[in-house]
Amino acid sequence: MAKRTAVKDKPADGVNPRQPCPCGSGKRYKACHGSAGGAADVIVSRPFQGLAAEAELIALREFVPSAMAKLPLKADGQAAGSGREITLATVLPMAAAGLVRADGTAFVGLQVQTRSGDLSRDLARAVQWALTAKTGDALAVVGPDDGSNPGRLQDLLDVDATLTPELHTDFAWWLPPDNEPAGEVALSLERANAAILPTERLDAPGVAAAYWVDAGDKAHLRWVRPEPEETLLAALARLTVRGELDLGEGSRYAGSFRAHGLLVPVWDLDRELHSSEWAPGAEALGKRLQDALTSLDAEPLTEAERRARDGLRGRQITLR
Repeated sequence: MAKRTAVKDKPADGVNPRQPCPCGSGKRYKACHGSAGGAADVIVSRPFQGLAAEAELIALREFVPSAMAKLPLKADGQAAGSGREITLATVLPMAAAGLVRADGTAFVGLQVQTRSGDLSRDLARAVQWALTAKTGDALAVVGPDDGSNPGRLQDLLDVDATLTPELHTDFAWWLPPDNEPAGEVALSLERANAAILPTERLDAPGVAAAYWVDAGDKAHLRWVRPEPEETLLAALARLTVRGELDLGEGSRYAGSFRAHGLLVPVWDLDRELHSSEWAPGAEALGKRLQDALTSLDAEPLTEAERRARDGLRGRQITLR
């Protein structure tokens, strides 16, 4: 009688099949996205989880108008591809998912339509396309799975690398230097430039993924935070009770919104002040928030702080 050979589960897409699925469903990966085609439409609520650049990716995807950043591809493995550098961009001409400019610069767009419930997987497909696409090629939209199995963005990037986006006041970078737009690209460029709200990334120690934007009647600070929502709300509530949830005179906490699994607190700001003038206040607020987060383990919320937390939970805002 032949011996039976035990076959261990093999990792799929870089995920151990016995581990929880990255989509957050609570199921094991092999019973969810790792199954044989049964979970293609499951929504991944936190697509960039596990990446040090998660908060910046969310900002670039959701509300930063014109910016780019070099993608920190792994030095070996399937991300190495042709050795070509890939630049992540907020928006590309015609809202393309990928583009190789006439000078050979390869871009992948973040603010695009998706064809699956996993934004990370769709972006990985666009990156794999950009690694080998020809000069002048454009990828209109990431199509259905073609069997290439690029995995997810977490499989292609250095997960410990951060991003420092380069912001622009227009979309002139769509074209190589000294190139004049024409046809549909010119029309798309004109429309995109007209829609830009002045935006700056705050540069201060301990401050990341925090963006000042001039919305016309007032300015705002949108700060993508990496903490779990309930933990962050508790810390914000503690600062609220202390009267410390601001960036200084001329600022007011407005509320928050959820984006790809993280919470984004928003402050209204006096638009007469330059964006850089808010950096010290953001740094000080960041330190107070970190102290409040640390104190939660030793000091449970008081009754007043719990009421404040409930109030903050109800102050959800919508971007316009």
